[in-house]
Amino acid sequence: MDNSTFEQKSTITGAMHVSLRHDSAHKHVTGTAEYIDDIREPADTLHAALGMADRAHAEILSLDLDAVRAAAGVVWVITAEDIPGFNDVAATGRHDEPLLAEKEVQFHGQPIFAVIAETRDQARRAARLARIEYRDLPHWTDIDGAIENGAPLVVQPMTLTRGEPDTEIDKAPHRLQGRMVIGGQEHFYLESHIALAIPGEDDDVTVWSSTQHPSEVQHMVAHVLGVANNAVTVNIRRMGGGFGGKETQGNQFAALAAVAAKKLGRAVKFRPDRDEDMSATGKRHDFRVDYDVAFDDDGRIHAVDSTYAARCGYCADLSGPVTDRALFHADSSYFFPHVHLTSQPLKTHTVSNTAFRGFGGPQGMLGAERIIEEIAYAVGKDPLEIRKLNFYGHQGSGRTLTPYHQEVEDNVIARIVEELEASSDYQARRQAILAFNEESPVIRKGIALTPVKFGISFTMTAYNQAGALVHIYQDGSIHLNHGGTEMGQGLYIKVAQVVADAFNVDIERVKITATTTEKVPNTSATAASSGSDLNGMAAYDAARQIKERLIDFAMRQFEVPREEVEFLPNQVRVGKDIVPFDTLVRAAYYDRVQLSAAGFYKTPDIHWDREAGRGRPFYYYAYGAAVSEVSIDTLTGEYQVDRTDILHDVGKSLNPAIDIGQIEGGFVQGMGWLTTEELWWDDKGRLRTHAPSTYKIPLASDRPKVFNVKLAEWSQNAEPTIGRSKAVGEPPFMLAISVLEAISMAVASVADYRVCPRLDAPATPERVLMAVERMKDL
Repeated sequence: MDNSTFEQKSTITGAMHVSLRHDSAHKHVTGTAEYIDDIREPADTLHAALGMADRAHAEILSLDLDAVRAAAGVVWVITAEDIPGFNDVAATGRHDEPLLAEKEVQFHGQPIFAVIAETRDQARRAARLARIEYRDLPHWTDIDGAIENGAPLVVQPMTLTRGEPDTEIDKAPHRLQGRMVIGGQEHFYLESHIALAIPGEDDDVTVWSSTQHPSEVQHMVAHVLGVANNAVTVNIRRMGGGFGGKETQGNQFAALAAVAAKKLGRAVKFRPDRDEDMSATGKRHDFRVDYDVAFDDDGRIHAVDSTYAARCGYCADLSGPVTDRALFHADSSYFFPHVHLTSQPLKTHTVSNTAFRGFGGPQGMLGAERIIEEIAYAVGKDPLEIRKLNFYGHQGSGRTLTPYHQEVEDNVIARIVEELEASSDYQARRQAILAFNEESPVIRKGIALTPVKFGISFTMTAYNQAGALVHIYQDGSIHLNHGGTEMGQGLYIKVAQVVADAFNVDIERVKITATTTEKVPNTSATAASSGSDLNGMAAYDAARQIKERLIDFAMRQFEVPREEVEFLPNQVRVGKDIVPFDTLVRAAYYDRVQLSAAGFYKTPDIHWDREAGRGRPFYYYAYGAAVSEVSIDTLTGEYQVDRTDILHDVGKSLNPAIDIGQIEGGFVQGMGWLTTEELWWDDKGRLRTHAPSTYKIPLASDRPKVFNVKLAEWSQNAEPTIGRSKAVGEPPFMLAISVLEAISMAVASVADYRVCPRLDAPATPERVLMAVERMKDL
């Protein structure tokens, strides 16, 4: 391609690696983006509400729903015995998650029945009229309670071992043990769960569901109705946020709406209240990390033995893969010569926890960073020194094998950290902070630079596949559909850019259509940061097939060799002729050239043996680093983030503007997890932080006062991903660990940095203040 052609290509509005606005951005800010609750309701639509348990663990002795059925507007009340198929919505096939409780409730807020009424208000009011007799059973709601009561595990635990940790842990000059408690997190998507079910003929039902996994909802609705998957169509154009909370948790609302719709022959909408949504749906897993680490005088790690215990809730849901991924990231960016890691997925009498951005990776990584911090205080060094000393590849190729026996082949963490350390002026700022803390009696400052190495792929190998459907119509317009879902992250625009780039046409030619199980079947969840990787490649495959047919047609029609056919911006050069794209397409149609293709992609070169704890679960790693500076008030525990600098690796970005937005949003959400967002259950097992009034997500005013975000523009993926890009959904979330570490340094200054403060998460002002008081007593 000559320079003039390149210049032409760079002017089209559909090229990859170009910053384009989110396809729905203008609709978001004007309020015209259509969500499920905005869809015009069919005539005679009914509305549903949950009847929820008010016990944490109890046997149901009697269920009197007469008053509920007699309430104004009530059309039907669904109980477990009314389920036509299977009373089960367990995502993992373990059959441990009933759609409606039947004889026993296992968490406060568990659905026992559902009310179908003429209006949403009537359904919600009627649901409160049930008279239920219980026999209370023993319950526990946290990790300590689960361990003390000998709680069962919801899934088989996993162990990762490399080297000889049992014998080697005694051989290093230094050894320490500790414990870190890591809190959970509510997804707090702006759009709560919602489903609209419309009955069709025979067994058919169409469900609009706010879900990240339409095929899972399709399967669950069919399972509950007792019909084939082909009878259920699931649609979703966009979600008002998901963050993992809509991977499995929407199953129950979609299934109940579908059961009622088929029974009553009327459309049924299910939109829970925010309090009900927070009480009845899962969250990020709490973890308790117990670690035992051996290291030398310089702070070089010799051996690590850690147990990651998790509050999983009453059933398995996705706790198996979540706790597995925690172990996969329990090394963070560091090489452990001898290592033993074990998960402990504990059953608790709380709502079953589920996927959340990072999927256990943040908890695993945070445990590793605590180990680094402990060593730094023990040897009297800057934690950044200890980090760099223990990086993968720091001392040659022998330090590149992970605890799960995958080689770290694409390691750029040292370069990322080195560049950020220089660009943020970290060393000078740290010295200035040390000097400031010597002179300031009340306000103390802290600074920390922390790395991110995050594995990209579903750890269940089968999920690493995607399909796409591309049509070109006679006028040259393009229709795109794929299995990925849009939850505000910009997936649709990125995949549209892939298709526009393949044909070298403007993005305006590409129509992005709602995700539906009718067009692309058997899709994976939009999760694991794999949306662009999988669906982008599938769409490219479909576009490639059509493009090859157009090239073959042009060769026949104009009698030219293949090298004489070139796609220019919105045109095609065929020999010496320049043909508008739409003209070529129309001519191809009249020559009966197929202008539609189904694309498919499966991630290559990945495999995993969970029982052996070995394999290559990740196709590649995404890297990043953040420097955060904070100020704390030692009299109140209040703090603010003064400045954050981020350098993040997204490979060769498909859309830099979208990627920077993801990094900023992920960081702030991670900051909320580690500082302000606290889940709290009372002694009766009731979730007390169940609304905006009691649960504090970060505000715009909580963002760093100075916020500098840059992409590592020199990076491109070593693996042949779409456009050599890297995933950006989850990895930035863990950059917020720098905030917790900076707060910890500020607290440690109270005791002249002699000991690690062992600050648990979330580091709320109360927790910071208590840590400061502990430091004063030393």
